[in-house]
Amino acid sequence: MPATRTTVPTLDSLVRRALAGDFARERASDTHASVAFLTVQGAKHAGRQAGYLNTVFSIRVGAAVGSCAVEPGQLDERAVRDTAGRGVAELLGHPDRAVRVATLDAYLLNVLPHARHPSARAVRLPAGDSLRKSEARARAVVSLLPDGGPVAVIGVVNSVLAALRERGISYRACDLKGGRTEWGEPVLRDHTRAIAGCRAVLASGMVLGNGTFEEIAACCRSRELPLVVFAQTGSAVLRELLGSGVDALSAEPYPFFWLTGDAGEIYTYGGDDHE
Repeated sequence: MPATRTTVPTLDSLVRRALAGDFARERASDTHASVAFLTVQGAKHAGRQAGYLNTVFSIRVGAAVGSCAVEPGQLDERAVRDTAGRGVAELLGHPDRAVRVATLDAYLLNVLPHARHPSARAVRLPAGDSLRKSEARARAVVSLLPDGGPVAVIGVVNSVLAALRERGISYRACDLKGGRTEWGEPVLRDHTRAIAGCRAVLASGMVLGNGTFEEIAACCRSRELPLVVFAQTGSAVLRELLGSGVDALSAEPYPFFWLTGDAGEIYTYGGDDHE
């Protein structure tokens, strides 16, 4: 069922709550970011025609790493130097949205990791190569969707599209980069066009960092469409939006599946879970 149709909270409203101490006894003003780093990831799975390149900005607060996907060149080594060692409260007021997202993500995960959240369901990803792990994650993500399509997929991941095809769910692919899917289907750049006429929306956590989440969530709310998000970056921030913008969530804490061949866990919240 779609989330309760209240006003969709914004990133700024969650930042204000963190600064007010709503999430923990230890206020954001009392914590620091000990480490900051950038990860530039290129991938082309065996047997796939297309590859991709992602850049992720990450912050460590206590035992937790929070992250936000960024555009190439958006942040550089200077941003890493300038944010490491800063107070969380200061970073939550940073002019770059990606720094605010990564910091809030780390702060919330340090307060309550996904593994300890009472509503989280652990899903084990097997050890193996990047494609095997990508496909296992995709099946868990797609299991959160209601039956039937079409589904607007915002943020194209070919393993996710393949999992939808396996379940016989039609989709419309949407990504700011445009282009075509692995199967030659056109990728729309306008999410409003992609959502029109669909029965559900499946969005990448990247929509939080690029500033399109609130508009997508509001569009889903106005049309009574379930919004499912699969998130590596910003997963703890999106967790706070469950029931008020997000209906189901696949949350993948650091280190992400493409960083290690070891078995690991992602955590799902809500959804119909067909797996």
